[in-house]
Amino acid sequence: MKLHGAFIPAVPTPLDDRGQLHEAALEHYVAYMAAQPVSGVAVWVHTGRGLHLEQPLRRRLLQRWREGLGKGALVVAGAGGPGGEAMAHEAAEWGADAILAFPPAHLGPGAPPAEIVAFHEKMAAAGLPVILFYLYREAGGIPYAPDVLRALLSLPGVAGIKMATLRDVVTFQDVAAIADDFPKVTLVTGEDRFLGYSFMLGARAALVGLGAIFPAHQVELMRAFMAGRERAAEFVELAQHVDRLARAVFAPPVDGYVRRLLHVLAMSGVIPAGAVHDPWGPPLPPDDTLRLEQAVREFERAAGTVAGGTVAGGTAGSAAGNGGGGR
Repeated sequence: MKLHGAFIPAVPTPLDDRGQLHEAALEHYVAYMAAQPVSGVAVWVHTGRGLHLEQPLRRRLLQRWREGLGKGALVVAGAGGPGGEAMAHEAAEWGADAILAFPPAHLGPGAPPAEIVAFHEKMAAAGLPVILFYLYREAGGIPYAPDVLRALLSLPGVAGIKMATLRDVVTFQDVAAIADDFPKVTLVTGEDRFLGYSFMLGARAALVGLGAIFPAHQVELMRAFMAGRERAAEFVELAQHVDRLARAVFAPPVDGYVRRLLHVLAMSGVIPAGAVHDPWGPPLPPDDTLRLEQAVREFERAAGTVAGGTVAGGTAGSAAGNGGGGR
């Protein structure tokens, strides 16, 4: 599995108001994302509410994304909680390419380091590469002490570590410094709120919830950074453009971002309006949808001018209408 240089959106699960999978929305969404310049998708992760999904739904989602994106795309599946080992084996059986291992918060506060390491060894036993998940506390994450982190990064099956601290730049810097000692492990950014800066801190791949909408601009942001000085000014401009959108999507309450992503997909015509239910997310303020619509309109207006209009794939609305930018 080539993780270095990959851009992987964490996709939400489109549900109707009964909490059932909206099949038409899934079909439209898979077709939309297959037309985007992404490396693959991540299912069953926090954005997709993976730890809440029943086995039949998990299977349907993974297999449909696998089929829809084709063999050349990466499909990462989340696994965690008390049933994490079973989820990892299911992911391997149903066609995933890698596991994103949720932090073992179910072990309780102050879990012994040996138990944390053993949990990840069980994830790796499914036979797929494992991406560690350094997740912020409010979303169910636990802090890894430096010695625990080094033990995890040393495991043979670990291919990467995804950072999703939300706002903790210092922790990102500290973990990145430790990860430098493990050159075979790719530092993966999940930092939607400082995506551009996270590449400056050492991230060489992305697995982000924000990638679920308008991914072409974020892919181009990553490419501009990796091109170095020749595209430095473009990188700064794209980073500012993407950050403005991220501020609107990841506004308080932050875990409402899942429903906001679904709303944006509906606003843009990618999925039906009846497929934006998120039974596990917090209530949103009364003016939230209006504020989000304004931010999306501003993003779309600027989309044609940022980086001289060179971004491939356009916005969700344009991609839904013309087939997107291609893989």
